[in-house]
Amino acid sequence: MKVQITNKEIWKIAIPIMLGNLAQTIINFTDTAFLGHLGVIELGASMLAGLFYFVFTTIATGFAIGIQIIIARRFGEGNKERVGVIFEHGAFFVLILGTILFSILYFFSESLLSWLIDSPNIYASALDYIKYRQFGIIFVCFNFLFRGLYVGISNTKAITYSTIIMAIVNIFLDYCLIFGNWGFPEMGIGGAALASFCAEVSAFIFFGIYSYITLRSKDFGMFKVHKLESELMKRILKIATPTMIQKLFSFGVWFVFFILIEKMGETATGISSIVRSVYMILITPCFAFATTTNTLVSRTIGAGHPEQVFDTITKIMKNCIVCTIPIILVIMIFPIQVASIYTDDINFAQMVVPSIYVICLGTILQGVGNGYFEAVSGTGNTSAALYLEAAILVVYVIYIAIMTNITDNVQWVWTAEILYGGLLGAICYLYMKFANWNKKRI
Repeated sequence: MKVQITNKEIWKIAIPIMLGNLAQTIINFTDTAFLGHLGVIELGASMLAGLFYFVFTTIATGFAIGIQIIIARRFGEGNKERVGVIFEHGAFFVLILGTILFSILYFFSESLLSWLIDSPNIYASALDYIKYRQFGIIFVCFNFLFRGLYVGISNTKAITYSTIIMAIVNIFLDYCLIFGNWGFPEMGIGGAALASFCAEVSAFIFFGIYSYITLRSKDFGMFKVHKLESELMKRILKIATPTMIQKLFSFGVWFVFFILIEKMGETATGISSIVRSVYMILITPCFAFATTTNTLVSRTIGAGHPEQVFDTITKIMKNCIVCTIPIILVIMIFPIQVASIYTDDINFAQMVVPSIYVICLGTILQGVGNGYFEAVSGTGNTSAALYLEAAILVVYVIYIAIMTNITDNVQWVWTAEILYGGLLGAICYLYMKFANWNKKRI
């Protein structure tokens, strides 16, 4: 008998993931909104330093997605007692990974940022940001792992709660530390970074306590000492490694996008900092429904119903469009008002508007593209997903390099997001339509 995925079930998974994704979006939004009132330099520096930091965290994101895929598959099979074993192996790897990433940031950030950033003003402010933010990377790695666990078992309330905690901590400390309110020191851009670090630590503490209280007594095998299984670790890494590489390439290229824009000048960098913040709000639902696609595709296959995969993908995408279009319309109708949240300079706000229109169109294509891409990953064919996106990223980088050299109008550079979303959707759709993915075992 067929067990169809319902719209209610899709939203039950997607909404908490959306709220979880909002954690980083809110941090980015509040940092950008507060720092925008300090000046263009602070805007550009926080964007570039923040992206530099997240290039490293995306490796942990990729690993967590690999863990999520395997947990969702075991959960779909009804093999729940393996969840704790898989999570424990993941935690062991994440501890080592987080330590390595912190060491790289601590010892090499100064020289790497000096090599990447042309403006001495933006470089100095970026260093002030990263010297505080770097200490949060181990906590971020574990937070991604916890999110992968809760998405995999389709119990995502914890993600909602952690997001609320992060938002409250970050907004409060941004207000206090950036401007020196309520007796706190006035730290400027460094205060934004310290606020973000504290928000990440608060989420980690919450996840640990919540998981111990809610999962310890259940049949997931959590909080028990398990013997390290080399075969399981190999299987995890076989699934997760391509995803880690793919996320590193994907976000690394996104970082290159902004580095090339920085070469266009401080004004272009400041404009793009605001556009990026608005864009992250727009595509938050897209990423949430894409992650939902990943989870439900893996679970559907695990339950023995690969014939339902395409119907599931289509249903999720329809819900994604229903959720995204109203947000796009509001931003397209009130672009000046949106840009003015980040700056008091009305002329600067008007310069942001053309790029906002570009990303509104890009958001729709990103929703479709990322949905089909995560469907490919959800089948367990993470290597195929890596190869497909790598080919698209080559085209993406070439396009950006050309646009940053032939125009001074930054909105034309942002059309790269339209190209990327369209190509990703078309190629991944063809893969799901014609490739022999339903025989993959993980």
